Order: sequence, then C-alpha cells, then structure tokens
Amino acid sequence: MAQINNDFLGTEPVGKLLRKLAIPTVAAQLINMLYNIVDRIYIGHMPENGDLALTGVGVCLPIILIVSAFASLVASGGAPRASICMGKGENDQATRIMNSCLALQLILSALLTVILLLWNRPLLLAFGASENTIAFAAGYMNIYALGTVFVQLTLGMNAFITGQGYAKTGMYTVLIGAVSNIILDPVFIFICGMGVQGAALATVLSQAISCTWVLLFLHSKKSILRFRLKYIRPDMHLLLPCMALGLAPFIMTASESVISVCFNASLLQYGGDPAVGAMTILTSVMQIAMLPLQGLAQGAQPITSYNFGARKPERVKATFFLLLKISLAFSTILWALIMAAPNVFARIFTPDPELIAFTATACRRYFAVLFVFGAQIACQMTFISIGRAKESITVAIMRKFILLLPLIYLMPALFPGDPAMAVYTAEPVADFLSVAFAVTLFSIQFRKALKKISGPADQDALQTS
Repeated sequence: MAQINNDFLGTEPVGKLLRKLAIPTVAAQLINMLYNIVDRIYIGHMPENGDLALTGVGVCLPIILIVSAFASLVASGGAPRASICMGKGENDQATRIMNSCLALQLILSALLTVILLLWNRPLLLAFGASENTIAFAAGYMNIYALGTVFVQLTLGMNAFITGQGYAKTGMYTVLIGAVSNIILDPVFIFICGMGVQGAALATVLSQAISCTWVLLFLHSKKSILRFRLKYIRPDMHLLLPCMALGLAPFIMTASESVISVCFNASLLQYGGDPAVGAMTILTSVMQIAMLPLQGLAQGAQPITSYNFGARKPERVKATFFLLLKISLAFSTILWALIMAAPNVFARIFTPDPELIAFTATACRRYFAVLFVFGAQIACQMTFISIGRAKESITVAIMRKFILLLPLIYLMPALFPGDPAMAVYTAEPVADFLSVAFAVTLFSIQFRKALKKISGPADQDALQTS
C-alpha cells in the first residue's frame, strides 16, 4: 500500500483536478437521480391507480431520507477527515477512520432495519399517508427495509472511494446500481405484476449489486484505504470528530424527512391528495437540481480537504471560488429551464392532465430563487471539507429549522386566499434568507480558517487577494 499515493491532489492545477474529479461525481449524481426517480416514473405510469401509487411512494421518501441521513452522519464526516489525514501523510490514521466508520454503519443498519420492519406503517401514517395511499406506501417500505444495510454501505463507503480521488470508481458504483434498477423495475412492476413491491425489490437488489462493487474495491490493492479486520470496530475516539463533521449533512438530509412530513400534512389539509402528489413531483425535480450540485461539491471535497491538510491555503481558496462559479452557473441555468417549461418536468412523472397543470403552477412558486442556491451548496460543502463542523451545522439548522419549518405554517396564514400555493412559497422565502446567511458566515470564517494553515508568505497573499 505504501507505493500508492494521491499526491496529485496537491500538485496538479486546480482547474484540471476539478474537471477530473467533478465530471465523474456529477455524472454519478445524475445517474443517482435516475436511480431515485425511476421508480416514481414507472409507478406514476401504472395503468391502474398510478397517481395514488405515486403519492404513496412519495410518502415513503421521508423514511428513505432518514436511512440516507445516517449514512451521511458517518461517511460525510469520515471521508473528509480521512482526506485531511492523507494530506498530512497519515494514511494509517485515515485507514483506521474508514474501518471504524464501516463498523458503525453495520450497527446502524441493523437498528434501522428492525425499526422499519416493526413500525413502518405507523411512521408512514404520521408522515402523511392517507387511507387511500397507505397500502401502496406500506407495500413499498416493507421490502425496501430489507435492503437498509446495502443502502448504508453503498452510500457510506463510496464516499471513501471518492475521498481518495477515485472519482470514476465512485461513479461506477452508482452507474452499476442505476442500470440494474432501470432494467429490473419494469420486469418486477409490469411483467411480474408486483406493482410498488416490484419497484422496491428492484431498488434493494440494485443496491446490493452496488454494495458488492464498493466492498470489493476497498478490499483491493488499488485502494489507498483498505479494510483491516483489526480496525473494524467502533472506535469512538475516531468516530466522534467524524460524526460532529457529518452532523451537518445528517441534518440536511434527515430534516428533509421532517420537512416532507410538514409539507405533506399541510398540503393534505389545504389541497388533498393532488397537492401531496405534486409535492412528490417537486421533490423529484429538486433532486434534479441538488444532486449535480452535490456532485460538484463532492468532486471538490478531496482537493479541498487534502490541500487543507497539506497546509496549502491558496489551492483551497482557488478550489472554492471555482466551485462557486460553476455551482451558480448550473443553478441559474436549471432555474431558467424550470421557469420556462414547468409542465415538461411534471409530465415526466405523470400523464394526468390535472396533476400536470397543478404541479406546473406549484413548480414556479417552489423554485422561484433556485438560481442563488449554488452559493449555499458551495459554502456548506467547503465548510465540511475543511473540517468546520460548527459552521456547517449552523448553516444547516438555519435553513431547515429556523426558516423553512415555521414558514410552512406561517405562509398559509399570511396568504389565506390560496393556502396550498402559499405552502409551496415557503421554500423560496427560506432559501433566499438562508443563502444570504450562509454567504455572510462563510466570508468571515473561511478567511480565518485559511490564516490558520498559512505561513507568512501565504498570509501576505491572502491579505492582498
């Protein structure tokens, strides 16, 4: 293992590095987007009760997000910590971190599986399922719960592949699962006549295939970080800093489930099942926006973390500003497309003309300020990449709990003439305010972080920039 290194992260031009790492990670997130929404596309086009089935599976989304959030809690903090250690030349410490994270994810997977199998129906009812949709939601979740361990390990361990600079290998992880899911979905849903249960089974099997790929790579000689049986144990001395750093991604992901519950409950009150179905579509369109942005940030993470550990502030700074420019350009282009043709996005998920019309109107409200959101992602993920847990947690809490959650209930009271649309408007109001807060906090704390790793010459360069 000693002959393998990732010194290229600290020597190659930043622009070239970001292209090399971001293109595969963005591609992986775009593929992952298909992975996540292909079930809904097929289900929404089921010949009977497709709209109710789509709404039922949409109610499962909060629980699925919680499962993903626990993977983020461990890996989204562990992978940057490991990258920083590699930048310092501490590969053995990085290996210990990865193996300890693996042990914790196995424990979390077992606990989550038991909880989902025993209490998924009460959870789904609490999360917005109605008597019309609970059968579809429970049918999907009963099977999905069995694949929790594959979801945890695929999402969690793949972060350590990308964190080493092996972005293409990380992309293949997602590609393998997505292609498997796209092939298996119509077989189980339509040919075998399994409906939503078939969609869930296709997802579980696809994640199992991806999980096998990840574990085989991390056990191979190609990986800088490799499994060591003696290290596969939950070492809390190593895990606590990782979990502190991963708490912000955990909040960002897990809070989506809380927010989804609040959105669904409020929309069910003011607009009924069609409004909840539209929210399912809007959530899927949000994934179209968010996953490529997260892919860009994941591509930048190994560069930022490695050079922060290697005490190269100018490379850290250059990486951030390049990430910021690209993220803002992407979010602006996608915003323009959504504003110009929201009905096109709605038609992807449903053939129902009434649901398409309702969703198109809601779409313009919901994504009104998407063009600024690239700045939020760039600041949030750079905080994580340089190990600033407190700041990243603050930004996450501000957007979700301090702003969006109260606004979901406040906006219908302020605009009672169309309360359902007022609920959707809570999202852009919260996004605009949270972006302003994140940029302000980042501009202050980022310079302080760079000064801590700067020598005299570096500090002069930072002062003049």
